[in-house]
Amino acid sequence: MIRQLRFGLLTLLAMAAVLPMVAQVRHVTTVNPQSKRSYMEVYEFDYVDIQPQFPGGERGLINFINKTREYPYYAYKKRIQGRVLCSFIVGIDGKVSDIRVIRGAGDESLNREAIRVIGAMPKWSVGKVGNHAVPVRVVLPIAFRL
Repeated sequence: MIRQLRFGLLTLLAMAAVLPMVAQVRHVTTVNPQSKRSYMEVYEFDYVDIQPQFPGGERGLINFINKTREYPYYAYKKRIQGRVLCSFIVGIDGKVSDIRVIRGAGDESLNREAIRVIGAMPKWSVGKVGNHAVPVRVVLPIAFRL
């Protein structure tokens, strides 16, 4: 009985020592931003202390997408609808780069339009870990509905 109690207490103490270290783990990936620069570390959106933000917040982002998005003629004529899931990096200067389609809408013209809209975005406020600005990957769906 005492042996089991001691083992349980040691296990509990070990877990208490490990939990703070687990909480500090950040999801960081390395990407090659398709330029002459080398690979860089990019933080995931949910794992930074201060997340990057579009000027005007979420409402401003929705308004920007709705004003900038143009339905491609062929997709409109064929009544093709869908949602394009894109990812991009908000750099330490707030600029959007490394735009990629994660899951397309089934029509290449919708995918290209989603990339164009994201590429036209103004600078975002930067993401931070502690007091340091860091590049952050953002995932954003662009919907095309008739």
